[in-house]
Amino acid sequence: MLDLLLKNGRIVDGTGNPWFAGDVGIKNNQIVAVGHLHDEAAKTIDVGRQVIAPGFIDGHCHSDLMIFDHPHSEIKMRQGVTAEVVGNCGLAPAPFVPAQAELLQSYVQPVLGRTNWPWPWESVGDYMEALSASRPSEHMATYVAHGALRIAVMGFANRAATPVERARMKELLAEGMKAGAIGLSIGLLYAPGSYTTKQEIAELCSVLPPYHGLLSTHIRGEGNNLLPSVAEVIWIAEKAGVSLHISHLKAAGKRNWGQIEDALSLIEDARAKGMDVTCDVYPYNAGSTTLTTILPPWVLEGGIAAALEVMRDPALRARIRKELGEEQTEWDNLVCSTGWQSVIVSATHTEANRHLEGMHLAEISELRGQHPADCMMDLLLEEEGRISIVYFHMSHDDVNQVVAYDKSLIASDSLTCDTGKPHPRLYGTFPRVFATYVREQRILTLEQAVRKVSSFPVQRFKLGKRGLLVPGYIADIAVFDPDTIQDHATFENPRQYPSGISHVVVNGSLTLENGSHTHAREGSLIRAQHCCHHH
Repeated sequence: MLDLLLKNGRIVDGTGNPWFAGDVGIKNNQIVAVGHLHDEAAKTIDVGRQVIAPGFIDGHCHSDLMIFDHPHSEIKMRQGVTAEVVGNCGLAPAPFVPAQAELLQSYVQPVLGRTNWPWPWESVGDYMEALSASRPSEHMATYVAHGALRIAVMGFANRAATPVERARMKELLAEGMKAGAIGLSIGLLYAPGSYTTKQEIAELCSVLPPYHGLLSTHIRGEGNNLLPSVAEVIWIAEKAGVSLHISHLKAAGKRNWGQIEDALSLIEDARAKGMDVTCDVYPYNAGSTTLTTILPPWVLEGGIAAALEVMRDPALRARIRKELGEEQTEWDNLVCSTGWQSVIVSATHTEANRHLEGMHLAEISELRGQHPADCMMDLLLEEEGRISIVYFHMSHDDVNQVVAYDKSLIASDSLTCDTGKPHPRLYGTFPRVFATYVREQRILTLEQAVRKVSSFPVQRFKLGKRGLLVPGYIADIAVFDPDTIQDHATFENPRQYPSGISHVVVNGSLTLENGSHTHAREGSLIRAQHCCHHH
């Protein structure tokens, strides 16, 4: 007797093979049969020719803290997502040293959101235990984040790590890998990641090979420095002998549009040499980050509090204003190439500035009768550095090219957002892939799109026996209508759930039924299977 039988579906099994008509039988937490089934089941759902696919994997997002406040993960569940990978871009809430807790919290807050409770973990292993204990509705996996390692060991110091500090970071990384992290994530755009040489990172990565850990990278520059930045992380991966995954690959800033082709060629050349390199992409031409990333890197040297002090000094302010007005060779000055009107305030920290959410900086500075650079600095001071932005700096053609690339997988890169207007990718990424890229533009086939959000990310991030509709695999499943699936989140009105996704099964339990969350919380912590645990 089956627990659950999904009848009359178009089965898209995750391999990329053409769909076929059939049923899927589930018992306990596993898929036990796929085909034309006549078994008895405790519950049978006739899906009426909808697509039955493996549950979607959000392989790059920033739900590290949001999951504790919202364990039902309704925002992701309604999109068909059954697992998320966190700890990305070098940003994570662990490990931390109590003495540096303040520094780490202000560092991750604009991206991971704020928590109003003390963190009950110090190591990555403790954090993973806390995740597991929160009983989320979806599965979670995490990286060890380089920014958190560096802050734990040396704060925001802008210098090379000493041999003792390097040894300590390696210890913390090994501890996280033993606990089941899937690899190391670095964010070379963000201080203190940006203070780290490629040699120092390659040395840190020497910890990964025994665990077959993955190196995931937010590269140093996605604008004028796109190609050298891609080359740099390929150099690191080659030197350390590790697999490489480049996060949210894009060419930012008008003058760099079209360079994406060359970036993809660098990946292809590395693969031809026998290196394992892949990337991910989110299906929008705008990014989202913290407003502080617009500042020249020297401003952020001592962390956020120190940056605010810099912006209070009239002479230093004048220097910032001047640098933001000119193209830079050392760092990506995206405001210069893309303009202030492409930077939209998505979330403020104070109530007083909440009315600015959804407006771009050119508008706000006009409203205040200020130079945009001064307006930005004043806003950062008023908000204690806590402002999230949405940033229109990509071309649709470039995005389409990365979406179509066969070594790219699709992930949301969604940030936590308790207030304001989050980037619509938080609510819309996965349905958008099927509505826009499969149905409307035909850039991907249905089967290719399913592979990019299921079996490929599972294989890439070592997420165990899921991601395929195959007997013996874990029953993580999404059921949707390919003709009506649609994202409704827009930049103006982002908090809109999608339509066309009817059922989601997590670990064999029906978690979304006819579009409604059943309150099932059957997700688990996925620990990377490093094959041998006796290092």
